[in-house]
Amino acid sequence: MRTLVITENVTLDGAVEMLDDWFDPAREPDPDHLALTRRQGREADALLLGRRTFEDFRGYWPLQSHDTTGTTEYLDRVQKHVVSSTMTDPQWRNSTVLTGDPLEQVRALKDRPGKDIVCTGSITLVHALITAGLVDEYRLFVHPAVQGRGRRLFPDGHVIPRLRLLDARSFGSGVTYAAYRPARGRTQEDMP
Repeated sequence: MRTLVITENVTLDGAVEMLDDWFDPAREPDPDHLALTRRQGREADALLLGRRTFEDFRGYWPLQSHDTTGTTEYLDRVQKHVVSSTMTDPQWRNSTVLTGDPLEQVRALKDRPGKDIVCTGSITLVHALITAGLVDEYRLFVHPAVQGRGRRLFPDGHVIPRLRLLDARSFGSGVTYAAYRPARGRTQEDMP
């Protein structure tokens, strides 16, 4: 079964909804941050997005002619799956519209052979995936900003009793990175 990864840029106070200018995709990232992002891109062959995030990406990334981050090239080649009840033609190469029950569609994607499936942005979709227990890993890029408002990564009232830290790093920009996997009972790895 493929791994479903939620990758989000988040403020120190947990906001993933970008209402202020704490995140700028055009800003040149720290070289170590960029290397990590590129590695994650090599480990994934599917991108899962909600309609609004998909439209935001489609309206921005294909227009970038001097993107030194490699994001434009990655998004052009990766298989994109957009969850939408209204979109019929995604108008972006390597894109498929998932119709019907989105959770069943995601379960079917996870059952297919392949690399990681990454979901980013797409707060409503991410909340549904979290609530349904479909998320295998969380990769968070925490920005040194407090927005004080906006939707958070986890839905209100949702509890995950324990997460296992997989990786943690800090970058010269002040951004920190942490990857977590939900602990599903005590395993040998969790033992002291």
